[in-house]
Amino acid sequence: MAALRISKLPDRTPIKLTISVLPDLNDALADYATIYAETYRQTDSVTELIPAMLTTFLESDKEFKRSRAKIQKDSQ
Repeated sequence: MAALRISKLPDRTPIKLTISVLPDLNDALADYATIYAETYRQTDSVTELIPAMLTTFLESDKEFKRSRAKIQKDSQ
């Protein structure tokens, strides 16, 4: 079998989560969606924006990335 430059793609099957948030957070998320729509002239719902928000948050958390790498290394 030929060696390809990219490895097999990871599982990209979406997983649906259901959460409850406090009213203040709900209001802030709605405001964020409004500002997002004004900024990019594209309307996306809060439920469409939340995955990007969480990804951005986790990618910017250096301590989380260090700890996660250690956990993954230890589990091998």
